[in-house]
Amino acid sequence: MDTEIVRINTQKIKRTASELGFNFCGIAKAEHLAEEESKLEEWLKRGYQGKMSYLENHFDKRLDPTKLVPGAKSVVSLAYNYFPKKSLETEFPKIAKYAYGQDYHFVIKDKLKDFMKRIEEEIGKVEGRVFVDSAPVHERAWAAKSGIGWIGKNSLLLNREMGSFFFLAEIISDLELTPDGPMKDYCGTCTACQDACPTNAIPEPYVVDGSKCISYLTIELKDEIPVEFKNKMDGWAFGCDICQDVCPWNRFSKPHNESKFAPQGWEEFSKQEWQEMTQEVFQKVFKKSALKRTKFEGLKRNLKFIEND
Repeated sequence: MDTEIVRINTQKIKRTASELGFNFCGIAKAEHLAEEESKLEEWLKRGYQGKMSYLENHFDKRLDPTKLVPGAKSVVSLAYNYFPKKSLETEFPKIAKYAYGQDYHFVIKDKLKDFMKRIEEEIGKVEGRVFVDSAPVHERAWAAKSGIGWIGKNSLLLNREMGSFFFLAEIISDLELTPDGPMKDYCGTCTACQDACPTNAIPEPYVVDGSKCISYLTIELKDEIPVEFKNKMDGWAFGCDICQDVCPWNRFSKPHNESKFAPQGWEEFSKQEWQEMTQEVFQKVFKKSALKRTKFEGLKRNLKFIEND
């Protein structure tokens, strides 16, 4: 394709991302993630996926975007801020900031559909798919490759301007675009995230043992929480922000402007109201929330487990 057309199309992509409220937009060439293959193999071999068996599936698709979108030429990575205007210092329990408002999957997926519609109006027919923490997409690797941040020692994507409180999304398409280069790693000698994790889920820099992560224990794990984690959950009932809260780069986090990410009415609940919550109340209050992912039974299990933390 003509280099001038590629340049113009790249500008259109980045302008559209900005207009739709995405904070960062980076582009990478759609190719096999060779450097990630051995890392992923080793991580799975260690059993760090816990009981998230789905992470063992579609190994080749996680590393090669052309297996998800035949003929793919570019991977567009997008970051959308969710840092709240104020953290909810609730007495009991603690809820991860990303789950304060409506489920991000739906909020961002709608934006991506709008994104594709605008691109086709401006550029023409584009073959592609959009992803929000869905399908076997190695999203942090693509975000790092596209230069919108670097992967920190807590395995999350970090950005010097905004920290790490943002959602990632991708557009994999057959549109040829100008790729961006990766960003330098700015973690330095800092080990704040490793030192602060109460369950020792970061055994070495850049590696997270998912089976020990509080987010995994409170959301992904469907069995009883192992007794070894008793009094180590720090009051978290859904997700965990500890490794992000202590990260020095998050002092640059700025409040989001997304009304759909505002708390949904549970923020004033007392400890007793949480403990005595019925399924009917759960379904009503968390109708559009990410908390539905753990289901009513899972939330009650978590609340009981942290009751005397």
